[in-house]
Amino acid sequence: MNFRFYLAEMRVYYRRKKLKQPTKEVKMAPENKKVSTYKEAGVDIDLATELLTRVKKKLASTKRPEMLAPIGGFGGLFQIDLTKYKKPVFVSSIDGVGTKLMVAALMQKFDTVGHDIVNHCVNDISVQGAEPVFFLDYIGIGKLRSPLYEDILGGIADACKKVNCAVLGGETAEMPGMYGNDFDLVGVINGIVEKDKLITGEKIKPGHIAIGLPSNGLHTNGFSLARQVLFHSCRYEVDTELAELNHETIGEALLKPHTCYWPAIKAAMDIDFPLDGIAHITGGGLYDNVPRILPPDVDAVFHKSMIKNPPPIFRLITEAGNIDDSEAYRVFNMGVGMVWFVPADAANQALDICRKAGFDAFVCGEIVKGSKKSIVVD
Repeated sequence: MNFRFYLAEMRVYYRRKKLKQPTKEVKMAPENKKVSTYKEAGVDIDLATELLTRVKKKLASTKRPEMLAPIGGFGGLFQIDLTKYKKPVFVSSIDGVGTKLMVAALMQKFDTVGHDIVNHCVNDISVQGAEPVFFLDYIGIGKLRSPLYEDILGGIADACKKVNCAVLGGETAEMPGMYGNDFDLVGVINGIVEKDKLITGEKIKPGHIAIGLPSNGLHTNGFSLARQVLFHSCRYEVDTELAELNHETIGEALLKPHTCYWPAIKAAMDIDFPLDGIAHITGGGLYDNVPRILPPDVDAVFHKSMIKNPPPIFRLITEAGNIDDSEAYRVFNMGVGMVWFVPADAANQALDICRKAGFDAFVCGEIVKGSKKSIVVD
């Protein structure tokens, strides 16, 4: 027999033999066994629908004329009014609230974190001069429950309405195997600015003055360190009231909503004020956020002694945690929620604009020749 022919025959033989082998039997559930449901697996679609219905009217109250369809479609529709712009530029941002959510859970107070996510996102795009126009949210949660869900969405709606920003849509993901008893909150925002009104920081030069807009607390950054110091090292509870906090509780001081600075920026832009650069002071503090907008040949110098009335929560955390200043000014905003950079001869007008918008602003530094660094001195 030809050897190649023999091998070919053997291959066919073994293939046939393999095909004749019995397949494994698929085990079926007994006929009398109860059919499994999504709800039994931990996902309650009916509850999600019911809770959303409770806040739908409030969410709808944020509608802008540019919205072409109500919330609930597969995608949100927003038509740009081209009669308002010559060269419109979209500015987008996404962010989360972080472990401030854990403080909210301890307090069982959830409306403020809705304000947090909106205001943080609004600030992030307004530093480039963008008007917030629409917002989307994501809530990931282990177990959907009331009033947590309605409170968060209600807070989002209230915060959006204050700045005329439409809630265009969102996503709620109930994932018991992922989040356990916890939840996460994320926001996406879109704004529009005329191209020739973009605030980029490129005009910042030596001699410019830094104007600080005050924060009311931690805003949405530094909570992992704050919780470590206050709850684990000091053994405080959220309802611990302290004279150092002007008799507020720890929870009240920590849960103050992120300040929204858009009203002051809008007031400045409406009169074509020379607002040459803006930095939102979030995670990274003055050290890491300010260099993001500086030209390569300048430094920003900040004076701690010029920061006006920083909230007492910062002193409490830094002293109790033995945190040195270099770490504190890189983790926390330390009382400065936003910084404007303006020409020296416009500093007083900048202060006036901020104060009329409700912010007790202050001069806190200046621009010098350098290499794109932020320097904090006494």
